[in-house]
Amino acid sequence: MTPFGLPSGEWAPAFDRAREARLLIVPALFEEANRTRRLAVEVMRRLDKAGIDCVLPDFPGCNESLQLLAGQTVGSWQEAMRAAAEAFGATHVLAIRGGGLFVPPGLPGWLLAPANGASQLRQLLRARVIASREAGREERQEDLLAQGQADGLELSGYALCAAFLREFPSLVPPVSPHLSTIDQAMLGGSALWLRAEPGFERAQADALAAIVAVGIKA
Repeated sequence: MTPFGLPSGEWAPAFDRAREARLLIVPALFEEANRTRRLAVEVMRRLDKAGIDCVLPDFPGCNESLQLLAGQTVGSWQEAMRAAAEAFGATHVLAIRGGGLFVPPGLPGWLLAPANGASQLRQLLRARVIASREAGREERQEDLLAQGQADGLELSGYALCAAFLREFPSLVPPVSPHLSTIDQAMLGGSALWLRAEPGFERAQADALAAIVAVGIKA
């Protein structure tokens, strides 16, 4: 773990040897972040051996972040990733799934299986409806969304404010000639974020790290 020196006092796992190539990894969102975190860290280890510095910051309010999630907005997450890129001196970016919605502008790099905000939110709402049904309560996604956009809502253990829930569904991954999409088929095997429990496949980390390393050094 290394400090960014930002006003919020955030920390992040990093390989920082002051090398020229410096990769910002924007993590997946919510539960998908848990399922893909080991993949991200293993990719960092491989890129370190390839001579590339890497950093994996948390979104404010998530994991080791000292901030409250309920106080976060789309804008605060965008600013956090921009500030992380600036503080680390990132030259490239790798965004995983919904992390692609918060890629700092101007950085070249890769989007791994990018997802839009609407689809990510539907997953959270669907999980809430299923959990409620198992507890003997009936809830509808439409009603939950309306409630959340007015007053905020807890989804899968994530307390999201009304402003976030109003802005998030309209987000789409950026389109840029400097950003390449990596499909799951390029890594082989099944997608980690679709599995019931966090997992890891060495071959997927090898493949993803190779794509990034070759691209940076091209």
